[in-house]
Amino acid sequence: MAYVPGVALLAALVVGCSAGSDSNANGADSKAGSPTVTPAPPGRYETLPAPCRAVPRGMLKDLLPGAAELPGDQQEKVFRGSASVTYDTDRKVGCSWKSDAPNATRSLSIDFERVVSYDPAVSDDDRADTVYAKKEKAAGLSSSAAPGPDAEKNSGTPGEKGKDKGKGADADEPEGAAADATPSADGSADPSSSSSPSGGDGGGDNGGTGTGTGTGTEDALPSRVLDNLGDAAFLHDLPTRAGSTAQHRTVSVVFRTSNVVVTVRYAEQPALVTQVPDSRELQEKAQALARKLAETLSE
Repeated sequence: MAYVPGVALLAALVVGCSAGSDSNANGADSKAGSPTVTPAPPGRYETLPAPCRAVPRGMLKDLLPGAAELPGDQQEKVFRGSASVTYDTDRKVGCSWKSDAPNATRSLSIDFERVVSYDPAVSDDDRADTVYAKKEKAAGLSSSAAPGPDAEKNSGTPGEKGKDKGKGADADEPEGAAADATPSADGSADPSSSSSPSGGDGGGDNGGTGTGTGTGTEDALPSRVLDNLGDAAFLHDLPTRAGSTAQHRTVSVVFRTSNVVVTVRYAEQPALVTQVPDSRELQEKAQALARKLAETLSE
């Protein structure tokens, strides 16, 4: 009988521990029942095409007049292109070509950027739409489509898109047309932030070897949002004068398809000050190439 109090104390301790375990279990169950965030769907594209092989040889001959007349080894070097330096070929790749002719020089570059969202609540497509929207805004353009969730989260005026559709750029130069052809390692950076290609060949229509003076700026179509190209697209036409010498014109077409943003830059610089690059021809050829790249990505 002298040991009964000790037994009672042990039993009380066992009961207390059991109660604590039940309490912890109940707490864990209540936490498990709390709502969880469903990850946003990934983008369609997990890889990018080889950029220097993305443009068919026939199109290169048309885009780079005069190159086909070069000796075999020089011609092959021009059509091979020069790959952009990039730190992650799964995320950004690019290639450029340049053809010098007696009357003018033409240059071409393409960039592919695969956008990945690291926010589980934002899809790769929405993040890519934000990247594309920044380029469009920099070009002074605005599409009628509303920005995605990520764009609204990163912009103080999410409802401004759609007010100035087709309006030409007057302030900022588009990232897709002007800034550095070397893609950066950062996924959200602008793959088309490459300096405008120096040059352009004044070839005539359909890859001829004429001067490309055409109609000059009078009949030039304005920078504008494009329809029926990827999920969203725009064209930016940037005429500049290289110092006091010949006029230089760069046409950029930027489009998004799912989580990939593509930039095409096509430029011409005539050899003579009196010559003016044919804006319409440059625009038509740049758009044709952009549509071909969009088809290639969709295959």
